[in-house]
Amino acid sequence: MGQELLALLEERRFPIKELRLLASPRSAGVSQQWRGQSLQVQPVGASSFEGVDLVLASAGGSVSKQWAPVAVAQGAVVIDNSSAFRMDPEVPLVVPEVNPEAAFSHRGVIANPNCTTILLTLALAPLAARRPLRRVVVSTYQSASGAGARAMEELRQLSRTVLDGGEPVSEVLPHSLAFNLFLHNSPLQANGYCEEELKMLNETRKIMNLPGLRLSATCVRVPVLRAHSEAVNIEFEEPFPVAEARALLAVAPGVELLENFETNRFPMPTDVTGRDPVAVGRIRQDLSDPNALELWLCGDQIRKGAALNAVQIAELLLQGQRP
Repeated sequence: MGQELLALLEERRFPIKELRLLASPRSAGVSQQWRGQSLQVQPVGASSFEGVDLVLASAGGSVSKQWAPVAVAQGAVVIDNSSAFRMDPEVPLVVPEVNPEAAFSHRGVIANPNCTTILLTLALAPLAARRPLRRVVVSTYQSASGAGARAMEELRQLSRTVLDGGEPVSEVLPHSLAFNLFLHNSPLQANGYCEEELKMLNETRKIMNLPGLRLSATCVRVPVLRAHSEAVNIEFEEPFPVAEARALLAVAPGVELLENFETNRFPMPTDVTGRDPVAVGRIRQDLSDPNALELWLCGDQIRKGAALNAVQIAELLLQGQRP
């Protein structure tokens, strides 16, 4: 995530007078190349945020809870990628293409949503703006990168182990992903849903300002290195013609329509890896419900699902573009 943020800040030419790289004492001293400069990572401390306007934080919930108030007290705006503040009613949860106006109600902290939620809301928002939503059922196919760089490397190594006839033993994830899949490993709650699934429910409601939205998610970790996929069933209050939905998604910001029914060609993780748009396709009428549509989407959750969304929030604030 940190590497992706640096790449995007450079790629999008975000105006920066001074860039400070902060991390735990364990990572301090490491050098990073950025815009032709060699920048040294500094240990985060009480004086780290003096004179800082903007903090892009991606260090986990406990770290954010410790240091975000310190940064805000010293005059910075914090865009936080952890789950620490997402459901705080005083903290806006923002996807710039969906609810940009929320960013301007911040009190120092803006939360970046969960990756699967960001991808989902990009597809839901243009449709919900045309006809009211009644219910959403989503199944996710989440790549190893969602669990970090070590999980990606483990998938590579254990895949080689299986191909060589060995027994894969996972140390990063609870089970081997090599030629395998398993239900998402975030903590299970008393209602039988895991934390990741409840994030999708609660965050989608907040971002879209639909507190009563009925949504059920099943999240699955799959043997893909990078980019998440989602199968989405969307029930509306009335019938929604497929052609109309397709036309809306074809021009929706942040969305790329990718479908060819004649050749059975629809979005794949490889289509979006390293790219910004969320690819949507196979839009069709739900045969079991005249008011429901089915669609499939893929998005790079490190870019749009995390780093890019954070940078877009920063750009929104910088430009002061209230809707």
